[in-house]
Amino acid sequence: MRISGTDLAHEIKQDLATRVQKLNAQGIRCGLGTILVGNDPGSVKYVEGKHKDCAEVGIESIRIDLPEDASENGIIAAIEELNHREDCTGFIVQLPLPEYVNTLKVIEHIDPDKDADGMHPMNLGKLVLHTQKLPETPLPCTPRGVIELLEHAGIDFNGKDVCVLGRGITIGRTIGLMLSLKGKNATVTMCHSKTRDIEDKIRQADIVIAAMGVAHFVKPEMIKNGAITVDVGVSRVFVAEEGRWRIQGDVDPSCYSKVSAYTPNPGGVGPMTRAMLLKNVVEMAERSA
Repeated sequence: MRISGTDLAHEIKQDLATRVQKLNAQGIRCGLGTILVGNDPGSVKYVEGKHKDCAEVGIESIRIDLPEDASENGIIAAIEELNHREDCTGFIVQLPLPEYVNTLKVIEHIDPDKDADGMHPMNLGKLVLHTQKLPETPLPCTPRGVIELLEHAGIDFNGKDVCVLGRGITIGRTIGLMLSLKGKNATVTMCHSKTRDIEDKIRQADIVIAAMGVAHFVKPEMIKNGAITVDVGVSRVFVAEEGRWRIQGDVDPSCYSKVSAYTPNPGGVGPMTRAMLLKNVVEMAERSA
């Protein structure tokens, strides 16, 4: 089964558009802000996609673009501006930031109630503390998108062995918290570049969530028959025979004939991550109402 994130994201945005209209009728406006430092092509395209999504749903866009040599204090000043703007319901600082910037320090300056990415230490802390159900705070977009995508496809996490490849904050370190909640009841193994016998751990999993950023790392011999693969990783690979760069995921497409379900890349988790960002902003506005 091919699990399309594009299709579900479209449905979610239709629902959000209706909810935004109801909020507007109450005199409550939804606004998403973005802070982009520099002109990295991937980041620029991703931010443009976010604002395009806003236009589809009826959320107002607030965009702050800073030069690639912007100082750390300059970035923090932009954050403080959005923290205090009444027309900004929530906002994100597009990552990665330049190497000379202390990313954690920057994120800590975001108002937790406006943390559209769900990455502020206070919101992550609440996620750690809640073991029964999800807290009513902004949730990390990518793991939330993965869970909603699989559940919409009828996949039950209860009792499943899940292997997560990657320990990044975007999904690797957070999805385990969400999947181990009561009500999800998955058993999660997080693997990384120093994990011993990683192929054995992947082969034991019912669900493999690959978020390493290593093109086609997961091969058919690594997974068991009937497993489910979720491809989160993104790599730009030059394909010599085509003479062009292409986006490739962590899961080799040759795995598809062996699995019971898979998310494609692109067209799988990416659209869901963007949809969850919008959902966070709408939920913030609804909580304020």
